[in-house]
Amino acid sequence: MARIKHIVLLKFNESTAADQVEQCFNEILELSENVPGVDDYVAGPNVNPEPMNHGFTHAFIMTFADAAARDAYLAHPERTRVRALVDAHVEKALAFDFEV
Repeated sequence: MARIKHIVLLKFNESTAADQVEQCFNEILELSENVPGVDDYVAGPNVNPEPMNHGFTHAFIMTFADAAARDAYLAHPERTRVRALVDAHVEKALAFDFEV
């Protein structure tokens, strides 16, 4: 069974304050610690000096035990709550999953 890397790129609204961004990532971290099947979570702001980020300012990566764990996470009610909180501060997002 292949593990799943779930990568999410975020472009926060210009009006979003740094403490609001931090709160969003604290909520995502707590979510990653409380939903079964999440093996790893990392996040941070873009630090690449090349102008290739297409406006995305932050990212997080979750590693799931398998596709079933990822699917359970996507349907989890707590994820729905956290996503609504984050979406209120995000101009655009991109999600990309692949097997490892």
